[in-house]
Amino acid sequence: MRIEVVYALPQRQERVSLDLAPGSTVQDAIQASGLLQRLPEIRLGRAGVWGRPASPDTPLRDRDRIEIYRPLIADPKEIRRKRAATFSK
Repeated sequence: MRIEVVYALPQRQERVSLDLAPGSTVQDAIQASGLLQRLPEIRLGRAGVWGRPASPDTPLRDRDRIEIYRPLIADPKEIRRKRAATFSK
């Protein structure tokens, strides 16, 4: 199976293409990508397949794209509230 693992940083995107055995999981792909070793700042918490949340044991299909998500810096709801408050003054 041909799989792609991606991790987006503020200034660049890391992409790794892999050939994995059928039955491989999200965790298998992330480990095989080498991104965790190459980029120690990755805090593996959440990942997804084509933009949909996926658990580490999610089985993969040919041509899946695994995305490693970074933690949010700020709560989007709180930012919208603050922005709305400045407009209402």
